[in-house]
Amino acid sequence: MKRVFLIVLDSVGIGQMPDAAEFGDEGSNTLGAASTSPYFSMPNMKRLGLFNIDGVTCGEREEKPEGAVARMTEVSKGKDTTIGHWEIGGVISPEPLPTFPDGFPQELLEAFEKETGRGVICNKPYSGTEVIKDYGREHVETGKLIVYTSVDSVFQIAAHEDLVPIDELYRYCQIARRLCAGKYGVGRVIARPFEGEWPYKRTSRRHDYSLTPPKATMLDAIKESGKEVIAVGKINDIFAGQGVTEMVRTSGNGEGIDRTLEYLKKDFEGLCFINLVDYDMLYGHRNDVDGYAKALTYFDERLPEILQAMKEEDILMITADHGCDPITPSTDHSREYTPLIIAGAPVKPGVNLGTRASFADTAATILDYLEVKGEISGESFLHIIGK
Repeated sequence: MKRVFLIVLDSVGIGQMPDAAEFGDEGSNTLGAASTSPYFSMPNMKRLGLFNIDGVTCGEREEKPEGAVARMTEVSKGKDTTIGHWEIGGVISPEPLPTFPDGFPQELLEAFEKETGRGVICNKPYSGTEVIKDYGREHVETGKLIVYTSVDSVFQIAAHEDLVPIDELYRYCQIARRLCAGKYGVGRVIARPFEGEWPYKRTSRRHDYSLTPPKATMLDAIKESGKEVIAVGKINDIFAGQGVTEMVRTSGNGEGIDRTLEYLKKDFEGLCFINLVDYDMLYGHRNDVDGYAKALTYFDERLPEILQAMKEEDILMITADHGCDPITPSTDHSREYTPLIIAGAPVKPGVNLGTRASFADTAATILDYLEVKGEISGESFLHIIGK
């Protein structure tokens, strides 16, 4: 019963890529930034070889790493969650998803207002926490929806749960997802509910509505082979449910790890694909260095539980989808290399794969290990790391 547990530490980049300046991200190094906090401690990831990865500037190298490691290069033209995960899944995006630095066109908003029956306010790139402070009162007084974006390809809708019930907000997002197609085809439409009194507080009932991947991913190949594809966290949303056989959403990293441990105890063959989003959502976008470091330390503290629960034929892969440096002035995603740590009984310890040409090599290796055929990008390195 071969199984792969693929964990994405959302936004944990390990240093700028050569083209970072083109994205306004010169000097970004998310892991390096987090390591400056006194709360940063990752001894278990150190033992697996995290600090042995090419270009990692923090931590002490492990003399005899227990895992195999690589530095992963993003080929796709973007630095957002959707494109990053698609490439991890074996689909390279040669063109960036559309962004709207000046707000969304009036014709799109008019169509959205007509179908929802509600007006729109804001329509600017904005911080998610600041936008409810600045527009929350007007929203509550008028019933108009707070629509905003960021430097990423997103159409975000914020609404107070007392005014707009969560199911109604989700319906509005489904309308926006349908309207945001073609030249308006943003990577994600995101529900951003909030509650309480001003300055308000965002709730955990965020929901993402992604574009369908442009072609088949490793998830589709695994599912079509008759094996399982279990999505934990926002993985199902990112892939628009395509190629997923079972899914569970989570409220944060702690629950994501808990659900992963539950699946480790179950019998299945295939892939368990996990996204741990707190690094990005709660800390990177808010330039909270200490919070970011604490979240990494928390994962490291719980890593032994995951390793101890693994079976003889299980492989664990830990990677990321982009960066989100909490020290640079920007609060947005950053164009960075990402780490890849591979562990488990089938893996030859101490192998350093250097810098890989694409995130998609992860997908190719997973399909190779699971003995699944798939028309995806990427080159398998199973023959290098396998015992």
